[in-house]
Formats: sequence, C-alpha cells, structure tokens
Amino acid sequence: MHRQSLRIVVGLGNPGETYTDTRHNAGFLAVDQLARGFGIPLERKKFDAVYGRGAIEGVDVIVAKPMAFMNRSGHPVKNLSNYFKISIKDMLVIHDDIDLAFGRLKIKEKGGAGGHKGIRSIMDAFGGGEFTRLRIGIGRAAPEISVTHHVLGSFHAEEKQLLDQIIERTQDAVVTILCQGATKGMNRFNDRRIIANC
Repeated sequence: MHRQSLRIVVGLGNPGETYTDTRHNAGFLAVDQLARGFGIPLERKKFDAVYGRGAIEGVDVIVAKPMAFMNRSGHPVKNLSNYFKISIKDMLVIHDDIDLAFGRLKIKEKGGAGGHKGIRSIMDAFGGGEFTRLRIGIGRAAPEISVTHHVLGSFHAEEKQLLDQIIERTQDAVVTILCQGATKGMNRFNDRRIIANC
C-alpha cells in the first residue's frame, strides 16, 4: 500500500438486526469500532454500502460496510472503489475466520478465498485477490454443530467478555497496516497468543 493513496477499509458482515451480534459479523464490529474510535460517521450510502470518509492516524480513508449479504459483498466494494478511484492494492478487508482460534488475528497481503464467501465475492468482482485481509478468529464449533449455525450464531457469554479486547486489538492492527505496512502488521499480530494473554 502506498502512503499517499486514499485507502479503503472494508468490514464484512450481513445486514439487519438478525445478524448484528453474530460471529459472521466480526468485520462489521471492527469497522464500527474504527468509525467510533476515529470519529468517522458511517452515514453515507452509495452502491449498496454504508461508508464514511476521514483520517486514521493521518491516513485518508474510506471506511465501509457492504449492505448486500455476505456472498454478494463484491459488487458494492468494487463500485465504491471505482467511484473513489482506489486501487485493489490500497484495500484492506476485515472478516471472520473459522480456521483461526477465537481471539487470534491474522494479516495476509493476498491469496485465495479460503472458503469465505465474502472474500470469494470480492475476488470475483475485482478479478483477483491482490488485497490485504485482516482475519478475526472465531474458532470452530463442536462437531455436532454445523458451520452455518456456528458462524451465524451469537458469541457465547465467555466470548463476549473478551470481544471488546479483540475488536480493540483489531483496530490496532488496522492502524499498523495503514501506517507501517502489512509486513509490520504481520510481524506484530500474526502470532498464536489468545486474547486473554495479550
């Protein structure tokens, strides 16, 4: 990512009250925290997305949440990026990941979808995966619980006690990526510590 460029930070989730506190909406939770933390109101609506424009530690950013459902996130993100003339390489996407233990974060500069339908939709819309991802670990459920039920379910009480810390740490990771680059972010946040030990 280039320091002088306008960036876009996208959080993935599903719209509507039904999904507000679900694990699949971890990306929305992170973007909401960024908006609060840096005084960027998410009040504008365009291309089936809500967004705000402001600065994060001096970096000019668009912070956005696509309002299409998760598996149709790509077109709102693509249209918003085209409108503001933002390169795919200046995009950071925050999303949940069942393959990471709860409380872990992982930054990746590019790659495949890893089974995540929101990431797949964005890759299809842009024609590639040359964007940075910040993955929030939600862990896997017990074998008797389906993946769908797990990701669309609410956080357990014990998870909720740590959720604020996780989202705050996610904000720190975003700041590091924007200001110092993805490699610095990976060195700092891509470890195996669970949030309780941070």
